[in-house]
Amino acid sequence: MVPQKQVEEAIVPGNMSESDDHDNEREIENSRLSLKSLLWNGGSVYDAWFSCASNQVAQVLLTLPYSFSQLGMVSGVIFQIFYGILGSWTAYLISVLYVEYRTRKEKENVSFKNHVIQWFEVLDGLLGPTWKAVGLAFNCTFLLFGSVIQLIACASNIYYINDRFDKRTWTYIFGACCATTVFIPSYHNYRIWSFLGLLMTTYTSWYLTIAALVHGQIEGVTHSGPTKMVLYFTGATNILYTFGGHAVTVEIMHAMWKPQKFKSIYLLATVYVFTLTLPSASAVYWAFGDELLDHSNAFSLLPKTAFRDAAVILMLIHQFITFGFACTPLYFVWEKVVGVHDTKSMCLRALARLPVVIPIWFLAIVFPFFGPINSAVGALLVSFTVYIIPSLAHMLTYRKASARQNAAEKPPFFLPSWTAMYVVNIFVVSWVLVVGFGFGGWASMTNFIRQVDTFGLFAKCYQCPPTKH
Repeated sequence: MVPQKQVEEAIVPGNMSESDDHDNEREIENSRLSLKSLLWNGGSVYDAWFSCASNQVAQVLLTLPYSFSQLGMVSGVIFQIFYGILGSWTAYLISVLYVEYRTRKEKENVSFKNHVIQWFEVLDGLLGPTWKAVGLAFNCTFLLFGSVIQLIACASNIYYINDRFDKRTWTYIFGACCATTVFIPSYHNYRIWSFLGLLMTTYTSWYLTIAALVHGQIEGVTHSGPTKMVLYFTGATNILYTFGGHAVTVEIMHAMWKPQKFKSIYLLATVYVFTLTLPSASAVYWAFGDELLDHSNAFSLLPKTAFRDAAVILMLIHQFITFGFACTPLYFVWEKVVGVHDTKSMCLRALARLPVVIPIWFLAIVFPFFGPINSAVGALLVSFTVYIIPSLAHMLTYRKASARQNAAEKPPFFLPSWTAMYVVNIFVVSWVLVVGFGFGGWASMTNFIRQVDTFGLFAKCYQCPPTKH
């Protein structure tokens, strides 16, 4: 009788690109004890978990109290849990579709050596060129603005340590610093950065929680939210954005030695992220209440201390990491466009990547609205990129009985029928389309336009105290 382990390896893509896997295993074996292997060459399930957990919150951690002031405490907690579950579900769908695509390609003897599979290629292979174009447009635009948000966050945070320069000047400086991420080859090489990044967000979260509780409630604190529909849906959409950070799921999976083991990683990462976001957002909102409506960055209300400065510095480093994390898929796409993706010369690839940073730099200077831009991106881009498109793609991929019968991944144990999966997917599409894109788009764009009218484009110092002009 064939052992169960061998059966599993035969029917799931554990042997995806067997020669590639054998090369990986040989490389791992040869360098197992080296420092480079320990810090640089990552591809385990733990690396994937650190990547997901580390990069899911980033600067959004600082805007969630602002969202709570718009939503109120109860709605803030409910929406976090709800969108955390929804995000984990669609990340699971993306992982299933990746495995399906790669399994089909392996049967055609396609090799992915020196080639990183991306989401738009999965859509192309499973559903055709129209879906490829749609996936490419939404994914690239989302990742572009996700990188813009990280750059804006860098400038917003450093200002609270050093206000000798305005935020726009800091954006110039950090734009140049973040351009160095062109030298990071792929997600294989984020092992130490993802690990350190998670430590940084963990420290910042618990600093916010403890500092808010120690500070106590401000005099005359009020918690009137929700008061307006515009604010309510803006806050809800920011949380939609928070748990929609899996636009790089395919690239993370491709960096894994055994990508079929990804299934539950995003959910486990989300559970940990709840321990960071729920206490910090609740505590800061409890302490400052409606004051947060005019302070989208939680750092702006907490007193200047060594602990706060440490949190600011750690978040700056983390945002640099997250900038690279969000930009790397864009680098891959651009490399493929200019024809250098398969080259082994990292210097040539880095040089080819530089043009990607320029529009990000420019947009961060044009729209420096830390907080409101998160909601706008969430409503208009995240809603489709990581919620609606994966759900629709999954339904269309398995619409035929033959596709369901030959599926590389069967429905999960907690939802064992294809009908149940279709019901959940239809609910996700309907909810996000109506509430996330519809109401959320209206509210977030209304709020965003208000920021433009108030501060203007190319604002020199968004939400800075009047005395700092």
